[in-house]
Amino acid sequence: MRIRIVDAFTERPFAGNPAGVVLLDADAFPEDAWLQHVATEVNLSETAFAHPLPPGGDADWALRWLTPTAEVNMCGHATLATAHVLRTTGTATGTVRFRTRSGVLRTTADDGGSITMDFPTAPLTPVDVPDAIARALRTEIRSAHDTGPDVGDLLIELADEKSVRALAPDLALLAGHGGRGVIATARAEDPDGGYDFASRGFFPSVGIAEDPVTGSAHTALAPFWSARLGRDTLVGLQGGTRTGLVRTELRGDRTLLTGSAVTVIDGELLAGA
Repeated sequence: MRIRIVDAFTERPFAGNPAGVVLLDADAFPEDAWLQHVATEVNLSETAFAHPLPPGGDADWALRWLTPTAEVNMCGHATLATAHVLRTTGTATGTVRFRTRSGVLRTTADDGGSITMDFPTAPLTPVDVPDAIARALRTEIRSAHDTGPDVGDLLIELADEKSVRALAPDLALLAGHGGRGVIATARAEDPDGGYDFASRGFFPSVGIAEDPVTGSAHTALAPFWSARLGRDTLVGLQGGTRTGLVRTELRGDRTLLTGSAVTVIDGELLAGA
């Protein structure tokens, strides 16, 4: 059984967000415990597991995502990584439909290698900043929004991009937050820097201290910044030491996320299910 490590939302290796990808030959997933063992062994933000579905249905592949400690409802970078593997191995071309916990998600690869994902737009609900979050971030917070059950993050707007880059949160306090994690964001300081907004994501409650580039979070970042900047098409930069770019296009209740990916490891998984 092949296993690949793919850097997503980047055009060069050792950047963006790495994800494990396992394409299964069977028509069903192995036991949950085995999936979790593999994801824990890979020890990346997410490992994606996919198996083909019979033709004629509403989707082509079934897809699940697991962190080192838990299964999640939505993951952008591991979906991009899976679509990249399907394309580069010749297993699938053009548009691929994935059946997931968040419904059917579509990815479309262009001739240049970029992949666009069609995800549901996250609903944004203004909320008061929980005291524990304020104490964990230790910086000025301008606003906070709940992103709904599929994404499950608290979206926090900070004063400026410098504040986002300087974050060193108390992860123990963040882990007590009831949702998946916290996304901190601010408008880009340099209008000519190649991106419109910056963000960082922290998810200690699901075993991820900081996620370099969180595709699913951009289904909330896209409507948040589109409303403020007056444009439906934007570019987001996410990450601390390791960064990547996500191109977003808001289409009402759907958000298109576009990025590139690079396979950096292609090996054999010996402990088959």
